[in-house]
Amino acid sequence: MVRPLRLEYPGAVYHVMSRGDARKSITRSQKDKRLFLDVLAEAHEKYNLLIHGYCLMTNHYHLLIETPDGNLSDAMRHVNGVYTQRSNARNKTVGHIFQGRYKAILVDKDEYLLCLCRYIELNPVRAGLVESPGDWKWSSFRQIAGIAEKGEEFLQTDWMLSQFGKSKKVARERYMEYVKSSEAAADRPFENVVSGAILGRAEFVRQFDEPIWEKDEIVEIRRKHRHINRPPLSALLPTEPDYELNNRNKKIYEAVFDYGYRQKEIAEYLGMHYASVSRILKDIGGMLRYKT
Repeated sequence: MVRPLRLEYPGAVYHVMSRGDARKSITRSQKDKRLFLDVLAEAHEKYNLLIHGYCLMTNHYHLLIETPDGNLSDAMRHVNGVYTQRSNARNKTVGHIFQGRYKAILVDKDEYLLCLCRYIELNPVRAGLVESPGDWKWSSFRQIAGIAEKGEEFLQTDWMLSQFGKSKKVARERYMEYVKSSEAAADRPFENVVSGAILGRAEFVRQFDEPIWEKDEIVEIRRKHRHINRPPLSALLPTEPDYELNNRNKKIYEAVFDYGYRQKEIAEYLGMHYASVSRILKDIGGMLRYKT
């Protein structure tokens, strides 16, 4: 199975989502929903997570997680694994609850965390389950807005509210207005995700220009994720008729081995036969080995 890219470092912030196996329900009852939040609380405590927002739906969930210790994989292994074990034991069932691995997008906190929180808290409204986000018991909205009788101890509300004012009462009122505003319907934050892995301003994304995988992981990580900001083929491979042949061949070699492009992609772009590209790579590779 191809493994999605994981960018982990201390202080990273993520939008995490996981769906039910075959899009089936991940909870059978309100007791299961409570169980999920209890497991999330355990992960918060054990892995030192800052959980800025959450929304537990019928067949999937959304989390906004900050990892001071850079340990998202360990934390999510606990959340999905322990919940599956306990839910199966409770309901006398067996097998997977979640569909494959969770999905995680690295988030530029200052630019996107607010709108992502609004986006996930409006999930039940968009799904037609409730008319207002305050009517859905299983999200962070009621606690951040200050209308929940009892909140989750794991939820970090200070940062979110600090974006709306110094007074907690005023900040809560402004937060409610922000989430319920008419502009919220137009939120499409995930349209700006780069390579399915990063959501942020250009300067935030540029931090990950270099190859970010270990050699023993190369087979498992999708090619498009190995270089978040790799240049397009049009920038790597000039197609002018008078372009010097040896330079072009070296660029082909670079596109494959430095930027992860497939030989088929390059052949189609240059209007060449696949075998010609393969021969060029072999020739250039031999020249480089000879020089060293």
